[in-house]
Amino acid sequence: MTSKSSDQSDSDLGWIKSSHSTSDGPSCVEIAATPGTIHVRDSKNPNGPRLALTPTTWAAFLPYASGH
Repeated sequence: MTSKSSDQSDSDLGWIKSSHSTSDGPSCVEIAATPGTIHVRDSKNPNGPRLALTPTTWAAFLPYASGH
């Protein structure tokens, strides 16, 4: 896995919450895509640790995350 620290502030990123996170269900993850980087954070702890993945690494991860 590739990770790096993010140099962008939250106000610069357009975070999208997982469709599995609902108001009456469990919280999950949020992502924000920027050119060359996919940012990932815990929706329950938006100020906590984050991952910054390359698009190639993100694409390789998705089949494992979706359970397919």
